[in-house]
Amino acid sequence: MSLAPRAVIVHRTTEYEELLARHGTHGQAEFFLTSRGRSVREVAERHRRTRQALAAVSAAVPARWRRARVERSDLDRFLFAPEDVVVVAGQDGLVANTAKYLSGQPVVGIDTDPGRNTGVLVRHRPGDTGRLLRAAVGRGATTEELTMVEAVADDTQRLVALNEVYLGRPDHQTSRYRLALDGGRGGPAGPARAAAGGGGRSAGGAGHESDGAMAGEAQASSGVLVGTGTGATGWLRSLWRERGGGRPLPAPGEARLLWFVREAWPSPATGTSLVDGDLTAGRGLRLTVECDRLVAFGDGMESDALELTWGQSVRVGVSDTSLRLLV
Repeated sequence: MSLAPRAVIVHRTTEYEELLARHGTHGQAEFFLTSRGRSVREVAERHRRTRQALAAVSAAVPARWRRARVERSDLDRFLFAPEDVVVVAGQDGLVANTAKYLSGQPVVGIDTDPGRNTGVLVRHRPGDTGRLLRAAVGRGATTEELTMVEAVADDTQRLVALNEVYLGRPDHQTSRYRLALDGGRGGPAGPARAAAGGGGRSAGGAGHESDGAMAGEAQASSGVLVGTGTGATGWLRSLWRERGGGRPLPAPGEARLLWFVREAWPSPATGTSLVDGDLTAGRGLRLTVECDRLVAFGDGMESDALELTWGQSVRVGVSDTSLRLLV
């Protein structure tokens, strides 16, 4: 006998709950905010609307289904099963936070506070939950396959992200590493662009090697960002605009990534000839650590990062896993 589907409702702690955890009581939280010219009423009202929406989502789960609830901070310890249907109730960012822990399960995005959220990924209202859950396990479900980015270290550590992967120091100070384009299964790597302003170097310039394990360019920067079409509405877009928007942004379902080096620094030992580019399926960006410690984390989840030390390398590219979002 096959198991009944399980609805996993993902949510996050509200601002009001965070205030209570810090100050202990509603009165203390109110005093704290009032002393700074703020009111607790708006925060408490958003909390009420969120809880009301969560109750409606939970009530819409079919009676014969199994169910579970998981808070954002517990995602890295929760085991999703293949038969799960994941209901993300909250903001767009919560869908991205959840996506990295999934392996093809259908996702329903529920907007718990319409008007405050953009609604790119949380496209539905709590009242739609029942219909969407039934569609998810039926044959008539319409899903959108959203491309994800993957980082794999040479010691088999792996993470995936829906928006972007950041590689650099955890304190965002100067990172030292060697960067190279990796053709992988797809043959030669795509084009990359040198930094503007005369700092670029050709393949024979300072900090650039072309043989063996040391291939690539030694760089000092504030980190590297590799993002998807879904991430093109956030952090990736700000870097894209800063560079003049010369490359077309990928669509959310397109198997193409954009990557940018943040504030590459030219010196006798470090170059700036590889600062941005495209990555299509099978092509990757390889970073080899040349300092004490770097991290790689996805979608702002700094607490769940790959730890990288001297000499380790990590390859970033299009993931074989995608997010199945019900539309």
